[in-house]
Amino acid sequence: MKSKVIPLPARYTGTESVKFLALTVVSILCIMGVLLGSGLMYCLRHRSHHKLKEKLTNLGADATAEATATYQELCRQRMAVRTTERPEPLHTHTHTHTSRISSVSSQLSDGPSPSPSARSSTSMWSEEPAQSNMDISTGHMILSYMEDHLKNKNRLEKEWEALCSYQAEPNTCTVGLKDQNSKKNRSDTVIVYDHSRIALKVENNHGNSDYINASPIMDHDPRNPAYISTQGPLPSTVADFWQMVWESGCVVIVMLTPVMENGVKQSYQYWPDEGSNLYHIYEVNLVSEHIWCEDFLVRSFYLKNLQTNETRTVTQFHFLTWMNQSVPDSARTLLDFRRKVNKCYRGRSCPIIVHCRQV
Repeated sequence: MKSKVIPLPARYTGTESVKFLALTVVSILCIMGVLLGSGLMYCLRHRSHHKLKEKLTNLGADATAEATATYQELCRQRMAVRTTERPEPLHTHTHTHTSRISSVSSQLSDGPSPSPSARSSTSMWSEEPAQSNMDISTGHMILSYMEDHLKNKNRLEKEWEALCSYQAEPNTCTVGLKDQNSKKNRSDTVIVYDHSRIALKVENNHGNSDYINASPIMDHDPRNPAYISTQGPLPSTVADFWQMVWESGCVVIVMLTPVMENGVKQSYQYWPDEGSNLYHIYEVNLVSEHIWCEDFLVRSFYLKNLQTNETRTVTQFHFLTWMNQSVPDSARTLLDFRRKVNKCYRGRSCPIIVHCRQV
């Protein structure tokens, strides 16, 4: 028997072809509409940015109120973009060596860098992210200064001349010049004023004295100094120095002089080479010492008050190449040093003690 192939009915073929063609046309029209809309939006944004860029370039020459309004609008747009963005957290990179590495390096490091030497340490500070954008009030202050500079071309020169001719108001230094205190000064020409000096607690002092050659440096809050400026300790004033560190709540010391320069001692070494030393009622234990580069190193101390049995961790940043009556050879190294000091700053209640040789 012969089998017959029964053909499929083809009555719907024409209808389906029409539907397919219609869908294709609609899809093409949709794609073209999206492309046209995207192109139009891009052109509008590009034109808007171009106008803002032109206004920004004209701010330097335009010192009118319109320039200030334009700058404010730019600040608002910039701040709006900042609030919508969420930057990824930055992670500090640390080094791993066979020797024990100071945790100060892991907390303060900006990136992997070779370490000539290191000692052990305990965990200390956590980095706080720096602000990456400028607030509007600061921007307005800068803009106002620039506008005034355009009007007064000699302003900076006049300010510098006034700064050079500045003389401090006459103040008394009777406490620092007393017989029992004069031997605590490295120089008779660098004496603290009576009205602005750091006073120690007499009951905790080994010599029953409140004097130390140190002055507070105020910022905006006169109750809490941002810094304490002092001289390099003498062998007879080391206990006074650590008493000031303890009583001022200090956790950061910045030393801007080598211990020895050309055979002359610039500062007494007020910390132990290893282990611990006792200075009156203050026990200082060297926890770590990390050499960052040829110019500076970081030490970590464990400070204990034997009278109260309280303890505290103190970090010392020691700049090695700032010689007496000279300036550092590398500005970049000094800025790197300053950045690492700032990462340890704990706020207004903890002033940073800064000393070189005489001040």
